[in-house]
Amino acid sequence: LPEQPAIVLVAVKPQMMGDALPAIAAMGGGKTLFVSVAAGTPISSFEAALGDDSPIIRAMPNTPAAVGRGITAIIGNSHTTPAHLDTAEELLTAVGQVVRLDSEDQMDAVTGVSGSGPAYVFHMIETMAAGGVAQGLSPELALQLATATVAGAGALAKSAVEGPDQLRINVTSPNGTTQAALEVLMNEKDGFPVLLKRAVAAAADRSRELSND
Repeated sequence: LPEQPAIVLVAVKPQMMGDALPAIAAMGGGKTLFVSVAAGTPISSFEAALGDDSPIIRAMPNTPAAVGRGITAIIGNSHTTPAHLDTAEELLTAVGQVVRLDSEDQMDAVTGVSGSGPAYVFHMIETMAAGGVAQGLSPELALQLATATVAGAGALAKSAVEGPDQLRINVTSPNGTTQAALEVLMNEKDGFPVLLKRAVAAAADRSRELSND
């Protein structure tokens, strides 16, 4: 490696950070840009190990990056220039969309929505398929239907001019089958509105706890 590489990408598990950072500490304080995709590790931890004069960008990607459909949120420290942010964005755009945050405090909310979010969707596929099996479909057919439906609905939501609320209305005929299902899912006591708000909050709270450990 050169003494001052342009970028060092820190992509290790948070529990391995204690061993990893000393190995790259000598590259700090110079022209090298550090980009971290380690969950729960705040910028201050990197500044403590690498020097607070090092340009450091914290990034939160998600697992759809594996198929080039991820979304990554980034935030830099006070020594990060617009050029540094542009470089990080160009790098991370290779695996999906990139958004820039206004403050590092927002990273916990990002974790709750997009970082952990794919697991919520995978579980919805599981439970939709299980519902289909309960209504008489084979497990294979139910899973195929649920997976394709979620993938298709996501693609439509991403490409459509309308927002998700209008797309939902478009599918819902008065007193029809979709309305019957939505009366369950949109219930303010135990439906999606309260359940997903609690789920996102739980993930964000745990992210805050990990950052403070």
